[in-house]
Amino acid sequence: MTGRAALRLSRLRRTTPEGRTTGPAEARGGRPRRRGAQPKVVALGGGMGLSASLAALRRITGDLTAVVTVADDGGSSGRLRDELGVLPPGDLRKALAALCGDDDWGQTWARVIQHRFTSQGDLHDHAVGNLLIVALWEQLGDHVQALDLVGKLLGAQGRVLPMSAVPLELQALVKGHDPARPDDVDTVRGQATVALTPGEVQSVHVVPHDPPAVPEAVEAVLDADWVVLGPGSWFSSVIPHLLVPELLDALTETRARLVLSLNLAPQPGETDGFSPQRHLEVLARHAPKLALDVVLADEAAVPDRDLLTEAAKRFGAAVELAPVARPDGSPRHDPELLAAAYDRIFRMHGRIGPWR
Repeated sequence: MTGRAALRLSRLRRTTPEGRTTGPAEARGGRPRRRGAQPKVVALGGGMGLSASLAALRRITGDLTAVVTVADDGGSSGRLRDELGVLPPGDLRKALAALCGDDDWGQTWARVIQHRFTSQGDLHDHAVGNLLIVALWEQLGDHVQALDLVGKLLGAQGRVLPMSAVPLELQALVKGHDPARPDDVDTVRGQATVALTPGEVQSVHVVPHDPPAVPEAVEAVLDADWVVLGPGSWFSSVIPHLLVPELLDALTETRARLVLSLNLAPQPGETDGFSPQRHLEVLARHAPKLALDVVLADEAAVPDRDLLTEAAKRFGAAVELAPVARPDGSPRHDPELLAAAYDRIFRMHGRIGPWR
């Protein structure tokens, strides 16, 4: 842990027994149980994977915080980032939209902030929500306050926070990025490029290498009952949270229980050919001290449960298989089914009494 990370974390850390960072929440004793209260849940990720988790989690708790990656450099977000030097707002916008309610107000605002302009000019493909978020950042000069205000306007059922206060560049070591040199390992720069690389991603890191975490994000993780990591683009949306030192420290210090939610299918380019257990192996290489309590996967997406169980044991985690995919056969999570799976996990793993 860096000196800066240790100092900031010490200000947020609760008084707890010694040795609580040595394993999953079961070994650390877990958080004190608040009988009858809703669980405090923090979801980490980015893009459509995080949106799927949030759409499910808002159905089972009103105490929900999204911590969102800020390495996007493509599309509308990339253009705003390049032109104005701001955090990329796109994944933050998607998270806010996912937290909108199912009533007319919520669904109307979700459509509005997701709306993209179509034109022959500079506004082409910009999302309304991106422009709104950036405008409030410029007006208020505070990332968190601005996002809270957008959430209030939308009636969002939860809070959205960036994982870092500075825009990050994702870099990856990729074998065979150039098909003409299949055995060479090159450094590939930029989240959009990493996500679509035709080669095999070996590892990722972020620039700057020691980015500051948003203090409210660290505090949310430390104060949570449950932390959900994934699903999402593994190298460009899930793992980056583990590359922010203060956030990784919080994940290893927290007494919350941690759930890793696996993808329904490998992502073309980024994780082509990856088995469920290989996703865990990659995660372990980037954060060897991370402990998990539960690994959630769709039962139809796991060809060999024994191999996944063995990989999960290295994190100290149990495997929970459940039908969480949409019934149309597409590789997308069904919000109701995913909510049912999360609710069952929250009830079964260390919770005394019902949440509601």
